[in-house]
This record gives sequence, structure tokens and C-alpha cells, in this order.
Amino acid sequence: MKHFINLKDIPVKDLRKIIVDAKKRKNLRKKLSTLEVDKGAPLKGKLLIQMFEKSSLRTRLSFYLAIRQLGGETLTLRSNELHLGQGGESIADTAKILSTYGDGFMLRTDSDKKVKNFKEHLSIPVINGLSPSSHPTQVLSDVFTVEEIKKKSISKLNISWIGDSNNVLDSLIAASVKFSFKLSIGCPKKFEPGKQVRDWVNKNNKKIFIYNDAKKAAKGADVIFSDKVISLNDKVNKKKKIEQFKKFNINQKLMNSAKKDCIFLHCLPRGSEVSEEVFLGKKSHVWQQALNRVHVQKSILLYCFGKLR
Repeated sequence: MKHFINLKDIPVKDLRKIIVDAKKRKNLRKKLSTLEVDKGAPLKGKLLIQMFEKSSLRTRLSFYLAIRQLGGETLTLRSNELHLGQGGESIADTAKILSTYGDGFMLRTDSDKKVKNFKEHLSIPVINGLSPSSHPTQVLSDVFTVEEIKKKSISKLNISWIGDSNNVLDSLIAASVKFSFKLSIGCPKKFEPGKQVRDWVNKNNKKIFIYNDAKKAAKGADVIFSDKVISLNDKVNKKKKIEQFKKFNINQKLMNSAKKDCIFLHCLPRGSEVSEEVFLGKKSHVWQQALNRVHVQKSILLYCFGKLR
């Protein structure tokens, strides 16, 4: 049984195996309709239970399609509908029930501790659909998208992140260590990646490049990533934070600092951090990026269910 919680904890050979499988599966689906099942229905009879404590559009839809296309089914729960969410049942007891009824558990939560506790008590695989310190399914899918568009290994590319330090960036940093690509980060001094993340990079004898200047971070980039500066549950002075990121807006002028064939990716939803011209422009591949999550998550599911060949 294998979990998919943080890219830091998964061997790079397994991550690469997932990407290779996703590429094959995407190619084989070109003539299939949305709900047609993959040949062999590798997860026929399997049930993925999903629990959402945070709002979700892409994660919810992509996992629903992923398990269905593999021949399995999914059941979606909200924590406030359960005894757990009302404080009336322990995680240990909830995990026992989930393990009895389902074959896998995907959790989107505002608590890293909760993911860890579920892992300890579940006897089925756990997939992290997002937690405060990690968004591994998003970032592995992003690696897939970059390689699909650039037609080369991400290890040969210069990747730039312009924006806030958050769970997506934490996973992108982990990916930069696993896949050995150059990662340049552009953000205000106050919003740099945390000490724990940077210490982990150093421990692995790798390096990330942090700039408090967006233009310097974008220089020579093959890919520019970003995310919404103000997240849904951001408990800050939103007006002040937007002002602090004013010089980190991704506009055409900033894109001109990167390589001529640089592409733009954004995990969505978008905010004021990117101009309409860039977001809807020819260098933007955000819709392809979003759809690819289905293909990569299918391979993640197969990995967790021990069916990845």
C-alpha cells in the first residue's frame, strides 16, 4: 500500500513512472468520450472516498473523472456532514469506517496534522488533495504539462515562480529537488519560502534561487508559474497584501524578460496577479494544465492501488 501525501516522501523513480503512465493513458483516450472506461478497467470494483474541508473545483472534478475512467466509483463527503466534523467521532474511528467501506481515501484539508493522523489510522491508501504545506497532485501534473509542451525533461528547463509562497510553491520546490531543475522564485521579502522548506532543500544538497525582484526571477525562464495571491481563506489585510505584490504582477512586460518561447501556467483560480493579456494569450496553457490533472491523477490512483505497471 502506497500513499501520495507529499512529493518529498516519494522516490523520484516512482514519480517518473507515474508521469510515463499518464502520458500513455492520455494518448489512449483520444477517441474516447468523457465517461468511457479505459481498456481493461484496471480499478473496476474499487471505491475512492473523497472528503473536502476546503472548496474545490478542479480537484473534485478531476478525481471524479479519474476513478470513473479507470472503472471504479467515487463517493464525496463533506466533513460538516460527518460526526467527525461535529467533534463527535475521533479520526481513528472515522478512519476505521472509511477503511471498511472504501478502497482509497482522498482528503482536501486545512490541517497537515489531520492528513498525518488519517495516514496512521487508515488501512487504505491516502491521497493528499491539498493541505496547508503541500499540493502534490497539482504539481506532479504541472511537471507532466511542462514536459508535454516543451517536449523535453523538466530537468533541462529553467522554471520561475512569481507570487506568494504557499502550498503549491512548497510542492514545486520539492519537485525541483526530485527532478533536479532550476527554480527561481520572485516574491516580496516578507513572503519568501519558510525556513523549514529551505532547510530541507539544503539538506538534499540542492539550491533554489529567491529574488525580491520579479524581473530577475523571470530572466531566462522557460516556464513562469503563478497562483492566486489572495487565497479563499487568507486571513490577512487583503488590500495591503495586493499592494505588496503590485510589483510582481505578471504582465507582458515581465514575460518579455523570460525566453522568447516561455510559457505561462497557473493552477487556478486566478486573481489580479496576472494580466488578462497574459492569462488569455498564446503563451498561456492554463486550460491544458487543468485538464491534465485527470490523466496524472489516474496514474496516481493506480500507484496507490498497486496497479501501476
